[in-house]
Amino acid sequence: MKITYRPRGVCSRLMEIEVEDNKIVSVDVTGGCDGNLQGISRLVEGMDVDEAIRRMQGIRCGGKPTSCPDQLSIALSQYRQEHA
Repeated sequence: MKITYRPRGVCSRLMEIEVEDNKIVSVDVTGGCDGNLQGISRLVEGMDVDEAIRRMQGIRCGGKPTSCPDQLSIALSQYRQEHA
């Protein structure tokens, strides 16, 4: 299943996440800090959706109340709610 999510409050503009059998297959992020987001994307590949949410939820970027990892956790949480 492919998830398309538009993050809020961060530099990235679009997140496309592919999930199969509750595992993250791939993450592609448009905008934001390219190197950091490539690293995060590779780290979560193969990870269980719930584990990724647990690890990234609530991370803040500087003085912002959210971050790209937090926004990714929100996208995954929405997916879980819709496919529980």
